[in-house]
Amino acid sequence: MRKIISFMHISLDGFVAGPNGEMNWIKVDEEIFDHVGKRISEGNAALYGRATYEMMESYWPTAGDEPNASKHDIEHSKWYKNAHKIVLSSTMNDEGLTNTKVINENLSDRISEIKQQAGKEILLFGSPAATHSLIQLNLIDGYWLLVNPIILGQGIPLFVDIKDKIKLNLLTTRQFTSGVTELNYIVDKQ
Repeated sequence: MRKIISFMHISLDGFVAGPNGEMNWIKVDEEIFDHVGKRISEGNAALYGRATYEMMESYWPTAGDEPNASKHDIEHSKWYKNAHKIVLSSTMNDEGLTNTKVINENLSDRISEIKQQAGKEILLFGSPAATHSLIQLNLIDGYWLLVNPIILGQGIPLFVDIKDKIKLNLLTTRQFTSGVTELNYIVDKQ
């Protein structure tokens, strides 16, 4: 069965964005881009909420074509164009979208069907509202978190309205020179 892995940059105090959605506190550099790019390249499916999908779609399809595109932009743009995209949205449909499936009803059933299909892990990029919904439905199988060395004090939290404990098993950690720490967990479903 395919696994859904939530990939999120997070502050030390558990926020994924500032109060107005700010993400200018996230530390990224070539070391992080190379590490993240390697793992992302092992899969071919991405899951987004509508707002994150629209943000990604406005940049990544052509980012690698720009004259001064970075190595990261070229590699991720190529991956993004080829990846199968799944979007959770109550307002979109997938008419005219390339390699994109929109789920707007029966979320639990539709995601469970996708997880039963052959393929590698599905990375849920950012998308806090979609993440909250999938956590509530117990559909997230792992958390790949990049903990940034900052305390925001307020913002959009990663975890909200958790009703039952979610036991995690730590798979790997990594310390980056920027001070960012990777925590890679799998959900213990036993």
